[in-house]
Amino acid sequence: MVSTPKQKSPAIAESKIVHKSPVLHPLVRFVNEETAALLFNLKPEQIYRIDCWRHVVYVHGKGVSKFVSYADFPPSLGVVPPTERDFFRWRKRWKNKWNSRQAPEFWQQFYAYQFQQATSVPKLFQWGKLVNLVKAALSEAALQWLRDVYSQEKYVWDNFC
Repeated sequence: MVSTPKQKSPAIAESKIVHKSPVLHPLVRFVNEETAALLFNLKPEQIYRIDCWRHVVYVHGKGVSKFVSYADFPPSLGVVPPTERDFFRWRKRWKNKWNSRQAPEFWQQFYAYQFQQATSVPKLFQWGKLVNLVKAALSEAALQWLRDVYSQEKYVWDNFC
């Protein structure tokens, strides 16, 4: 009898992100499939490809074919934290597009989602620290709402997990 080898570790998925320019945009580190999927209300597997051009990101997914700004992607864990220069780029985008100095509502939704999807208390804490780092870009109401979501998730972890 011939046995087939069983895979012991999860398969590494091929990245859907393609860099189309030899010069990388400074905010490219925040572009990822999960964030693009959330931005367009899709599942990550419904994103077919993400092309990172010099000044813009092209997202192609199920029912979506759009160019978006690098500044539309909020900071996330696993990459170099945002710098003052990054905040300058974000604020410039927000002022030009929404006539605002505050992050768009998507950022609130993104961080609330990350709090809810945290797989452990330390991961929840890391997301909380990142939100604390970008709190100057959020409105007071948005920050309070995120604090409430964080508190709820922390309560669940402390009392039920």
